[in-house]
Amino acid sequence: MTDHVVVGGGVYGCAVAWGLSRIGASVTLIERNTIASGASGGPGKRGVRANGRDPRELPLMRAAYEIWPELAQRLGRDTGYERRGGMELAETATVDDEFSWSAVLAQQEIQQALGIPSDVLSAAEARRLEPGLADRVRAALYCPLDGIADHTATTRAYATAAARAGADVREHTTVKSVASTGDGASVTLTDGTTLHAERGVVVLVNSYARQLLAQSFDLPLPVWRMVPQVMLARPHGGYRPDHLIGHLTRTLAVKVLPDGLTMISGGRYGTWDPTTGRGIADRAEAVSNLADAAAVLPALNGAHIVDVDATRPESFASDAVPVVDLVPGTGNVYFGTGWSGHGFAIAPALAQSLVQWAHTGTRPNELEPFGLHRWQTVIPALTG
Repeated sequence: MTDHVVVGGGVYGCAVAWGLSRIGASVTLIERNTIASGASGGPGKRGVRANGRDPRELPLMRAAYEIWPELAQRLGRDTGYERRGGMELAETATVDDEFSWSAVLAQQEIQQALGIPSDVLSAAEARRLEPGLADRVRAALYCPLDGIADHTATTRAYATAAARAGADVREHTTVKSVASTGDGASVTLTDGTTLHAERGVVVLVNSYARQLLAQSFDLPLPVWRMVPQVMLARPHGGYRPDHLIGHLTRTLAVKVLPDGLTMISGGRYGTWDPTTGRGIADRAEAVSNLADAAAVLPALNGAHIVDVDATRPESFASDAVPVVDLVPGTGNVYFGTGWSGHGFAIAPALAQSLVQWAHTGTRPNELEPFGLHRWQTVIPALTG
């Protein structure tokens, strides 16, 4: 018997397990492979950014800004967090088009209104902060509180802290189904064992959530598996960008890594092999990604591609915003999925809110926008 069973050993599962354990709840955390073996692991670092987010996520990002600088100390292990500032770059086609430029200014106003420091920089101002920018960069939307962190290290730090706080962390353990019962909730493992959770089950298995919840509750989540692709490159001459770099129109994100490497990503995808159950990198997409990066950061032109990775499947919601809710018809099976490639940065804040919900039974206001209700008019089965 345990208070809560948390399914999934990614950053959300580990953070929720830690949060529940540290307030005195008994927790069993289940991971079918190893901690951080899915989308919460892999090469490089992830952006800790507000820039360019859906407005519904910005209150959580504002809260996460306050957590990240102290998180390593709280967990007792390094998270690789660096507050570098983030730039979303704009070129001529954006700046000279009235509609496109108005959208940039509106984005800045929304971010500012929701507590996210944001400035529109001229080309000269942007180059003073990031001298390596190409002449074609005409402006930038700048968030000084943005940064990067090591997703693998952060996830493992949460898991270690959860175990230290008393959580029972079980790797190489697979959940077959989840159920809500009259006296709590339960998970059934593939070996036939059933674990009863007196307070509830929290399903945080990312790209596996759609399948598990469909099998267990006939719940048709509008969430799909995708295979994001990341590239590690070694620029010539030891070039290192100073900021987290994004782009308003190009598919691009650039982050500096240790050992002289630069990570280039931002929305390119590999393909999924259903036979092997693994993602396969697309070399042509990597070449295009590098070309986009070199167009705005010329020092990356001709950089040596060290590695291209597409082995970490991610869950994407149909509106590209996370889905966090109770399974309809239950009062004790919570879930989160559809992180859509940008859930890592808000994880410390969202997990904290999810812990509060699972502990008190009352949904925090900041999680209300992520509920299933936003699809109920088109998918009646989502109605509780």
